[in-house]
Amino acid sequence: MDKKKKILLVDDDIDLLEQNKLLIESKGYEVITANSSAEGWEVFKKTKPNAAVIDLIMEEYDSGFVLCHRIKKDEHGNNIPVFILTSATYDTGFKFGASTSEEKEWINADELINKPVIIDEFVQKLETFFELKNINK
Repeated sequence: MDKKKKILLVDDDIDLLEQNKLLIESKGYEVITANSSAEGWEVFKKTKPNAAVIDLIMEEYDSGFVLCHRIKKDEHGNNIPVFILTSATYDTGFKFGASTSEEKEWINADELINKPVIIDEFVQKLETFFELKNINK
């Protein structure tokens, strides 16, 4: 039997953290959570997840960017999908995205996921990255 893939979910909004945790777990993943970028970094180092989903704005406006940068600079983190979770489009009405490789490199994430999370779209993107990276852990 395949071992469940571990997803690190970091968000300072506890309600959204728990809601997204339940959604992702309902699709067969193990979810480890943290509610700050500092806690997220510690949990990442300790658990070595198969993927990370990081809220963009937490303690500071750039906390998500900073945590993604730290994860992607890590030897393990460089080999896993890292997604930024954001409500920027919803909050501002402006489309916020990263479609080019230059934009993805600048934000240090593989994909942007807009809030509210549409679980089937999220899982499809996640599985595509697992297939591309051949992550079978």
